[in-house]
Amino acid sequence: MFGRKKTLNEELIDQEQPPRPGAKNRPTPKRRDQEAANKRPLIVTDRKVARSKDKVARREGMAKQRAGMLAGDERYLPARDKGPRRRFIRDSVDARWNLGEFMLPVMLLVLLLSFIRTNWALMSVFILVYGLIVLAIIDAVLMWLRTKKKVITKFGQTERGDAFYAIMRAFQMRRTRMPKPAVDRGQHPS
Repeated sequence: MFGRKKTLNEELIDQEQPPRPGAKNRPTPKRRDQEAANKRPLIVTDRKVARSKDKVARREGMAKQRAGMLAGDERYLPARDKGPRRRFIRDSVDARWNLGEFMLPVMLLVLLLSFIRTNWALMSVFILVYGLIVLAIIDAVLMWLRTKKKVITKFGQTERGDAFYAIMRAFQMRRTRMPKPAVDRGQHPS
Protein backbone atom coordinates (compact mmCIF):
# COMPACT_ATOMS: atom_id res chain seq x y z
CA MET A 1 0.00 0.00 0.00
CA PHE A 2 2.67 2.53 0.98
CA GLY A 3 5.63 0.79 -0.67
CA ARG A 4 7.07 2.03 -3.93
CA LYS A 5 6.45 0.19 -7.15
CA LYS A 6 9.29 -1.44 -9.02
CA THR A 7 10.51 0.17 -12.15
CA LEU A 8 10.81 -1.68 -15.42
CA ASN A 9 14.61 -2.00 -14.98
CA GLU A 10 14.26 -3.58 -11.54
CA GLU A 11 11.71 -6.11 -12.85
CA LEU A 12 14.05 -7.06 -15.72
CA ILE A 13 16.96 -7.55 -13.28
CA ASP A 14 14.81 -9.82 -11.12
CA GLN A 15 13.85 -11.95 -14.11
CA GLU A 16 17.41 -12.25 -15.47
CA GLN A 17 19.01 -13.69 -12.34
CA PRO A 18 19.44 -17.47 -12.66
CA PRO A 19 18.32 -19.64 -9.71
CA ARG A 20 21.15 -20.19 -7.25
CA PRO A 21 21.75 -23.65 -5.81
CA GLY A 22 20.94 -23.81 -2.11
CA ALA A 23 18.92 -20.60 -2.26
CA LYS A 24 15.18 -20.32 -1.78
CA ASN A 25 14.68 -18.90 -5.32
CA ARG A 26 11.21 -17.58 -4.54
CA PRO A 27 9.85 -14.64 -2.61
CA THR A 28 9.05 -15.04 1.07
CA PRO A 29 5.31 -15.59 1.46
CA LYS A 30 3.27 -13.02 3.31
CA ARG A 31 2.57 -13.85 6.93
CA ARG A 32 -1.20 -13.62 6.54
CA ASP A 33 -1.05 -16.04 3.58
CA GLN A 34 0.94 -18.59 5.62
CA GLU A 35 -1.41 -18.29 8.59
CA ALA A 36 -4.43 -18.69 6.34
CA ALA A 37 -2.92 -21.83 4.78
CA ASN A 38 -2.27 -23.34 8.22
CA LYS A 39 -5.69 -22.56 9.66
CA ARG A 40 -7.84 -25.54 10.50
CA PRO A 41 -11.05 -25.42 12.45
CA LEU A 42 -10.89 -26.71 16.02
CA ILE A 43 -14.23 -28.41 15.64
CA VAL A 44 -14.89 -30.12 12.35
CA THR A 45 -18.11 -28.98 10.69
CA ASP A 46 -18.92 -32.35 9.11
CA ARG A 47 -18.68 -34.78 12.01
CA LYS A 48 -19.72 -37.87 10.04
CA VAL A 49 -16.83 -37.45 7.62
CA ALA A 50 -14.40 -36.79 10.47
CA ARG A 51 -15.60 -39.87 12.37
CA SER A 52 -15.30 -42.10 9.30
CA LYS A 53 -11.78 -40.78 8.55
CA ASP A 54 -10.77 -41.38 12.15
CA LYS A 55 -12.21 -44.89 12.10
CA VAL A 56 -10.36 -45.76 8.89
CA ALA A 57 -7.08 -44.35 10.22
CA ARG A 58 -7.49 -46.23 13.52
CA ARG A 59 -8.31 -49.47 11.70
CA GLU A 60 -5.25 -49.14 9.45
CA GLY A 61 -3.04 -48.44 12.45
CA MET A 62 -4.37 -51.46 14.34
CA ALA A 63 -3.94 -53.70 11.28
CA LYS A 64 -0.35 -52.50 10.89
CA GLN A 65 0.33 -53.10 14.59
CA ARG A 66 -1.22 -56.59 14.47
CA ALA A 67 0.80 -57.54 11.38
CA GLY A 68 3.96 -56.34 13.12
CA MET A 69 3.08 -58.31 16.24
CA LEU A 70 2.45 -61.46 14.24
CA ALA A 71 5.80 -61.03 12.54
CA GLY A 72 7.49 -60.51 15.92
CA ASP A 73 8.76 -57.02 15.05
CA GLU A 74 10.00 -55.37 18.27
CA ARG A 75 8.58 -51.96 17.31
CA TYR A 76 4.99 -53.20 17.36
CA LEU A 77 5.15 -55.38 20.47
CA PRO A 78 3.48 -54.15 23.65
CA ALA A 79 5.78 -53.02 26.46
CA ARG A 80 5.39 -56.32 28.34
CA ASP A 81 6.85 -58.28 25.38
CA LYS A 82 9.75 -56.00 24.41
CA GLY A 83 13.38 -56.70 25.00
CA PRO A 84 15.86 -59.54 24.54
CA ARG A 85 15.14 -61.02 27.99
CA ARG A 86 11.43 -61.38 27.26
CA ARG A 87 12.22 -62.85 23.82
CA PHE A 88 14.48 -65.41 25.48
CA ILE A 89 11.74 -66.32 27.98
CA ARG A 90 9.16 -66.63 25.18
CA ASP A 91 11.44 -68.86 23.15
CA SER A 92 12.26 -71.11 26.09
CA VAL A 93 8.56 -71.53 26.92
CA ASP A 94 7.62 -72.14 23.28
CA ALA A 95 10.37 -74.72 22.80
CA ARG A 96 8.78 -77.26 25.17
CA TRP A 97 5.49 -79.05 25.71
CA ASN A 98 3.59 -77.55 28.64
CA LEU A 99 0.75 -79.23 30.51
CA GLY A 100 -0.96 -75.87 30.83
CA GLU A 101 -1.56 -75.84 27.07
CA PHE A 102 -3.98 -78.71 27.43
CA MET A 103 -6.13 -77.10 30.12
CA LEU A 104 -8.72 -75.60 27.76
CA PRO A 105 -9.32 -78.75 25.65
CA VAL A 106 -9.53 -80.88 28.79
CA MET A 107 -11.96 -78.41 30.38
CA LEU A 108 -14.22 -78.72 27.32
CA LEU A 109 -14.14 -82.50 27.76
CA VAL A 110 -14.90 -82.05 31.46
CA LEU A 111 -17.84 -79.83 30.59
CA LEU A 112 -19.27 -82.54 28.34
CA LEU A 113 -18.69 -85.21 31.00
CA SER A 114 -20.42 -83.10 33.63
CA PHE A 115 -23.72 -83.50 31.77
CA ILE A 116 -23.57 -87.24 32.38
CA ARG A 117 -25.03 -87.90 35.84
CA THR A 118 -23.31 -91.15 36.76
CA ASN A 119 -20.84 -91.84 39.53
CA TRP A 120 -17.95 -92.75 37.22
CA ALA A 121 -18.45 -89.56 35.15
CA LEU A 122 -18.53 -87.31 38.22
CA MET A 123 -15.45 -89.01 39.67
CA SER A 124 -13.55 -88.72 36.37
CA VAL A 125 -14.50 -85.03 36.15
CA PHE A 126 -13.17 -84.46 39.66
CA ILE A 127 -9.93 -86.33 38.98
CA LEU A 128 -9.40 -84.70 35.59
CA VAL A 129 -9.97 -81.16 36.77
CA TYR A 130 -8.02 -81.17 40.00
CA GLY A 131 -5.34 -83.57 38.80
CA LEU A 132 -4.62 -81.54 35.69
CA ILE A 133 -4.57 -78.27 37.61
CA VAL A 134 -2.07 -79.62 40.16
CA LEU A 135 0.13 -81.22 37.49
CA ALA A 136 0.06 -78.09 35.31
CA ILE A 137 1.06 -75.88 38.25
CA ILE A 138 3.93 -78.20 39.16
CA ASP A 139 5.04 -78.33 35.51
CA ALA A 140 4.91 -74.51 35.23
CA VAL A 141 6.95 -74.01 38.41
CA LEU A 142 9.61 -76.50 37.29
CA MET A 143 9.70 -74.87 33.85
CA TRP A 144 10.21 -71.44 35.44
CA LEU A 145 13.01 -72.69 37.71
CA ARG A 146 14.89 -74.10 34.68
CA THR A 147 14.24 -70.97 32.64
CA LYS A 148 15.29 -68.73 35.53
CA LYS A 149 18.70 -70.40 35.68
CA LYS A 150 19.18 -69.83 31.95
CA VAL A 151 18.03 -66.20 32.18
CA ILE A 152 20.40 -65.49 35.06
CA THR A 153 23.37 -67.03 33.25
CA LYS A 154 22.59 -65.09 30.06
CA PHE A 155 21.36 -61.71 31.38
CA GLY A 156 22.73 -61.64 34.93
CA GLN A 157 19.37 -61.31 36.70
CA THR A 158 15.64 -61.64 36.35
CA GLU A 159 13.22 -58.78 36.72
CA ARG A 160 9.93 -58.53 38.48
CA GLY A 161 7.17 -60.13 36.42
CA ASP A 162 9.34 -62.55 34.46
CA ALA A 163 7.99 -65.60 36.29
CA PHE A 164 4.38 -64.54 35.80
CA TYR A 165 5.10 -63.81 32.12
CA ALA A 166 6.58 -67.27 31.54
CA ILE A 167 3.88 -69.14 33.46
CA MET A 168 1.01 -67.30 31.78
CA ARG A 169 2.52 -68.00 28.37
CA ALA A 170 2.88 -71.68 29.30
CA PHE A 171 -0.85 -71.86 30.13
CA GLN A 172 -1.90 -70.51 26.70
CA MET A 173 -2.51 -72.85 23.81
CA ARG A 174 0.39 -72.57 21.36
CA ARG A 175 -1.76 -71.34 18.46
CA THR A 176 -3.27 -68.51 20.50
CA ARG A 177 -0.03 -67.07 21.87
CA MET A 178 0.82 -63.51 20.94
CA PRO A 179 3.42 -62.80 19.68
CA LYS A 180 3.43 -66.00 17.70
CA PRO A 181 6.04 -68.62 18.68
CA ALA A 182 9.27 -68.00 16.79
CA VAL A 183 10.84 -71.40 17.58
CA ASP A 184 9.74 -74.97 17.01
CA ARG A 185 9.32 -77.46 19.83
CA GLY A 186 12.67 -78.80 20.96
CA GLN A 187 14.54 -75.80 19.54
CA HIS A 188 15.68 -74.34 22.87
CA PRO A 189 17.35 -70.88 22.83
CA SER A 190 20.98 -70.62 23.80
